[in-house]
Amino acid sequence: MQTQVLGLSVDSIPSLIAWAESLEGITYPLLSDFYPHGKVAESYGVLLADGRSERAIFVVDKRGVIRYVDVHDIDEQPDNEELFRVLDEVEPNPIEPVASNESTENETEAELDADVILYCTPWCPACRKARAYFNEHDIEFVEVDVTRDRNAAQHLRNWTGGYETTPTFRIKGEVIINFDRDKLNKALGFE
Repeated sequence: MQTQVLGLSVDSIPSLIAWAESLEGITYPLLSDFYPHGKVAESYGVLLADGRSERAIFVVDKRGVIRYVDVHDIDEQPDNEELFRVLDEVEPNPIEPVASNESTENETEAELDADVILYCTPWCPACRKARAYFNEHDIEFVEVDVTRDRNAAQHLRNWTGGYETTPTFRIKGEVIINFDRDKLNKALGFE
């Protein structure tokens, strides 16, 4: 996928964390335009005269052109189905997924040796829940930050039809997309 989805608000970072958690595991960054207050929101036309901004979601293509803007009141949630529709429209031919048990090139030694791998991003609330889930069950896992490891990000795109969906797990060769306790429990033999 050659597009980037970004969320923007003049809220503080704790407010953005609460927003991300209310969205239940987004995989795109939310930008805090807190200081200097509203400069980015103003340049993108979403800063209100009283210094507040509506929350905005932008889709930026690989040339840096904003292809979609979703501006909504602070009490409204963005429509993810609409966002997926726009992403499909902007880039209609995503990478075809490969079989989940197929090895991909350029895997790190840690990935090859690990039974449990968590592909994640630093800002993903569901990734934090996944870490807590593994720690709660004393499960050893390798954590791969796909924002820093672009080969791992390519793994995700291969498995998910072109999207960098986090958290994604590979457990003993089986790929599980999103934090789904039932699927994780089954893959780990808890059922």
